[in-house]
Amino acid sequence: MKHLTPSETQAFLHDHPDALFIDCRSEMEYLFVGHPLGALNVAWNDGPDWEINPHFVGQVTKLAGTNHAKRPIVLICRSGNRSVDAGIALEKKGFAAVYNVLNGFEGDLDDNRHRGTESGWRFEGLPWEQC
Repeated sequence: MKHLTPSETQAFLHDHPDALFIDCRSEMEYLFVGHPLGALNVAWNDGPDWEINPHFVGQVTKLAGTNHAKRPIVLICRSGNRSVDAGIALEKKGFAAVYNVLNGFEGDLDDNRHRGTESGWRFEGLPWEQC
């Protein structure tokens, strides 16, 4: 798995229009916190029990299509941790071009335990939307 900063990710997605951009946060995070423009939501884990989605790899495979093993898959989560676990699961199933967005959508916690003030997709001013 390769790791990209949010700005590097934006450039990568521009240069690789065939890449599949997956936001692997929960559906509620995706809808209510917001998400990167163009990212599709496939939750790695979700409420109410926060168990790992047993269909994650299959859902990504379906979205990726027939050339799924070679198609670039870019994963983002809140802070860049869940997306690593999701990427490992994809690699174990034969995905060869998996990318993780460092610091995720909201970034690391600051000294006051707030996100979005030091790093992440939104912090860098990259395009996003809220439903």
